[in-house]
Amino acid sequence: MIKSMTGFGRCENHQGDRKFTVEMKAVNHRYFDVNIRMPKKLNFFETAIRSVLKEYLQRGKVDVFITYEDYSETNLSLKYNEAVAAQYLAYFREMEEKLGVKNDVSASILGRCPEVFSMEEQAVDEKQIWEVLETALRGAGEQMVASRIREGEALKKDLLEKLDGMLLDTAKVEERYPGIMEEYRNKIHEKVRELLEDSQIDEGRLAAEVVLYADKICTDEETVRLRSHIENMAAELKKGGSVGRKLDFIAQEMNREANTILSKANDLETSNIAINLKTEIEKVREQIQNIE
Repeated sequence: MIKSMTGFGRCENHQGDRKFTVEMKAVNHRYFDVNIRMPKKLNFFETAIRSVLKEYLQRGKVDVFITYEDYSETNLSLKYNEAVAAQYLAYFREMEEKLGVKNDVSASILGRCPEVFSMEEQAVDEKQIWEVLETALRGAGEQMVASRIREGEALKKDLLEKLDGMLLDTAKVEERYPGIMEEYRNKIHEKVRELLEDSQIDEGRLAAEVVLYADKICTDEETVRLRSHIENMAAELKKGGSVGRKLDFIAQEMNREANTILSKANDLETSNIAINLKTEIEKVREQIQNIE
């Protein structure tokens, strides 16, 4: 199957008092590029997150948004720093002695002094948190892959239809060649007859002129190569997998052959066919940029 590089996935996972929400948005990019936005306290999971993402995306740019909610009442604990409290009390007594002020410091006043009491976040079980996060991460990843496959298969269908049209245009160019040569031979023959009037026409020289012209406008090699490239691209699309870069290379070769056919075209109809080929190839190249 063919995967588009554009996709979206979202998943929520609850476990106890913890809840993770993961959203992913992927767009086309030449390489694998990940941008993760999450709470700072989860930064130590970044390497593991990137490792999981590589299972779902080989090429493309993906933005990952992670939100974390913890409703646990035991997540924070109150800590009393007796050493700091003792220092405050010692300074208050020193102020009383040296400045002659009344020392009426109570426990409630002392408790309001900075650093005497503090809230500390209790150590969390990283393994448990990762299990909740990983489930949400994989759920979003699977959704993203599913959306990329849907779009990729739609792209594949459209591309195969375009390739069928190109094969028809290539056949038209091939069919035009004998008729063009016959028209040219008759035109040359008529011009020579008008110039020489009743004199005998040198059929040998006339044939040589036609051969030179035929060599100049012959596109047999180009149409054979173009047909081969078109069939090769169709085969790669049907085979599936990560073929985006290979398809892009084939499209460049197709464009090269179409350019040569256009440069050799010496009649309006063949020129129009070649222009249509180039137009369709350009459309194909644009669509291929979004294939993994």
